[in-house]
Amino acid sequence: MNIDQADPDELAALRAAFDVDDGGESALGWVTVRAFEAEHGIVLPEPYRTFVAEIADGSSSGPPEYGLLPVAELPDDWGDDEEERDLSEPFPLTEAWMWEEDEAPADDADELLEQVYNQGSIVLGTDGCAMNWHLIVTGPHRGHVWLISDVGAVPFGSQFGFTTGGPGFAGWVRHWAEHKPWYDAA
Repeated sequence: MNIDQADPDELAALRAAFDVDDGGESALGWVTVRAFEAEHGIVLPEPYRTFVAEIADGSSSGPPEYGLLPVAELPDDWGDDEEERDLSEPFPLTEAWMWEEDEAPADDADELLEQVYNQGSIVLGTDGCAMNWHLIVTGPHRGHVWLISDVGAVPFGSQFGFTTGGPGFAGWVRHWAEHKPWYDAA
């Protein structure tokens, strides 16, 4: 997984998976991507960065189930849209966390939970029922995709043991394209 330089083969696979053939009209363009990054104090990981700049900023086809959101949007079921998200602060997790099963003091868990939802990630989209896919943009898991739901958070990719899919945005999309329906596919 190379999060600093886009691989042309991965970009071709992303273009094919989303069936985008509009000559880049649905893409943000590099000026807008750089402005978004400057506003939030981040650099988007590749190949997602090039995808939104040159191919498409969102897609009505998946992944996830309800389509890929534009880079600056949140799912309709997100909740409090007024909550301030800080993409420049590191995403706090490096391993799965099921807060429904956690015995940590409530105050500690609430603070960490707030960070999980609001720090260091952009929301790629939703599979419904508050199951949201996040691309980590800052912190040790930068470039990885996580599923964050109402009961816990798990990283996507075979190295984490939750799926056979490859890591990062390209691996997540490839797994979807090869296994529709997709998440639980071996």
